[in-house]
Amino acid sequence: MREFTVPPVVTVPDPANLTDPVWDNAERAGQEPQFARRVEGGGWRDVSCAEFRADVVALARGFVAAGIEPGTRIGLMSGTRYEWTVVDYAAWACGAVTVPIYETSSSEQAEWILSDSAAVACVVETADHAALVEGIRGGLPGLKHLWRIDTQDSPTHRRLPPTLDELVAAGSAVDPAEIEVRRRGVDADDAATIIYTSGTTGRPKGCVLTHRNLYSNAANAIPTLGDILHPGATTLLFLPLAHAFARLIQNAAIQARVRMGHSADVKHLVADLQEFQPTFVLAVPRMLEKVYNSAMQRAHAGGKGAIFDRARAVAIAYSEALDRSGRPGLVLRLQHRLFDRLVYRKLRTAFGGRCRAAIAGGAPLGEWLAHFFRGAGITVYEGFGLTETSPAATVNMAGATRIGTVGRPLPGVTVRVDDSGEVLVSGDLVFQGYWNNAEATAEAFDPDGWLRTGDLGQLDGDGFLRITGRKKEIIVTAAGTNLAPAVLEDRLRAHPLVSQCAVVGDRRPFIAALVTIDEQAVHGWLTAKGRPTEASVAELRNDPDLVAEVQGAVDEANRAVSHAEAIKAFRILPHDFTEARGELTPTLKVKRSVVQKEYADEIEAIYSHR
Repeated sequence: MREFTVPPVVTVPDPANLTDPVWDNAERAGQEPQFARRVEGGGWRDVSCAEFRADVVALARGFVAAGIEPGTRIGLMSGTRYEWTVVDYAAWACGAVTVPIYETSSSEQAEWILSDSAAVACVVETADHAALVEGIRGGLPGLKHLWRIDTQDSPTHRRLPPTLDELVAAGSAVDPAEIEVRRRGVDADDAATIIYTSGTTGRPKGCVLTHRNLYSNAANAIPTLGDILHPGATTLLFLPLAHAFARLIQNAAIQARVRMGHSADVKHLVADLQEFQPTFVLAVPRMLEKVYNSAMQRAHAGGKGAIFDRARAVAIAYSEALDRSGRPGLVLRLQHRLFDRLVYRKLRTAFGGRCRAAIAGGAPLGEWLAHFFRGAGITVYEGFGLTETSPAATVNMAGATRIGTVGRPLPGVTVRVDDSGEVLVSGDLVFQGYWNNAEATAEAFDPDGWLRTGDLGQLDGDGFLRITGRKKEIIVTAAGTNLAPAVLEDRLRAHPLVSQCAVVGDRRPFIAALVTIDEQAVHGWLTAKGRPTEASVAELRNDPDLVAEVQGAVDEANRAVSHAEAIKAFRILPHDFTEARGELTPTLKVKRSVVQKEYADEIEAIYSHR
């Protein structure tokens, strides 16, 4: 058993709550920018600290006018946008509890979350979201109010719920002093939000996070990541705010007065990044993999593949040398300078040109990918945590980065690896329990009160944590071989044609894999081979050239494991995994139970033909 503790830098006092930084910023730096909002027709308009507080107060007055009481739950179903943040803080300002719902959620998922949380109100973004909630309202007798963010009329002329603008107008009759009374009545240990874990198995459980949980996590992350979280820094948030990871950055950006914009449309993300020019971004590993693969595909399609491949090797070698006592030598520095002009600068331009750091989490990040981006001028600070830890428990940071690990504990956090190899966490960031689920709450903690993360890891003498797999995802073959599938899956996804993969083999005679193909990448692959590009992946899945290409990726992945752990067979699936079909979480992690059920015939075909 190993354990590592970092003392807290910030301790949240009992009377404090998450709205305090908003009020403090408005008083101390009222005219400084807190947000930037997209202006119709192009460009961004700054929202000052004072304006943001005014928007929060105005909406909180509307909630009070509608009868929202302290402790009641307000559902929030929307994409990432400025109004999401305003609703979040307005709910807290009047003592309510925010219950996020992913904008892509099905009616069944939304009904479960609103019903289980006993939400009395819900804010939705669009007319389609409103229709979804109206369609399940018969099963939600406690849902009294429904409001929408968008102001456009319904194209089908159906009756729409009132807008937030109308709610704000109704709140003008409420004395602003009432909001101060409500706000001061919220203590650190009061519930701030119930986040339903998307999970890779089973029905979502509601994690109850208090103001202390979220406040302490953000406040202790700021000094740890002081090189990126500071006044004058900028970030463009595009991951879903319904996820705890993006929520942490929201809260930390407000506390640190980082200028923050929102981008909810993936189609416009590259343009938004180039226009907004953030100094850092929040990303999940799959997004970074796609950025790398897209750059490589463009280079090869343009006849510059050899240059890119050499630049990749130099970037990785340069980054690895940074961790050695000798640092990069003269020849490597000269090569790095050359490829910075030819390749790396163009890659940074895709992030807006000013971005020098990314915070990554939500899934494992390949070491090669972290080295590549650092060598190209964008340091990826990988961290680790769960919704139940608010969510960041550990993180790499400037001056204390060890690629291949998820960093050291944040201030105020203790990490322990028990004798079974499971990672345990303790500190003010640990949640209070699952909503209305005492049995699941009891299972989440060990007898000494430590949170069981379900992850397996190794903790070195300097406190750096390395995640080696998920306890529930360990595959045990019929021959007794134990395998954490992440190491193979990470290396497989490094191939530009591979979009997703799921390693299988539990209680089977050997390890195998289900592989999906990137539909955009396959078009360029066919073009490069001089073949017609009309064929779909479903038509190509047994194509000898494609099978050989994937076999090469499998062979490369197998180099990371022993012969007994290697992938012996694979199947190319006819289509990619999607969140809409329930195969992926919102952070693009594969839901293994769903995939194994949906593709049971494909798995059986693998083993019946061997």
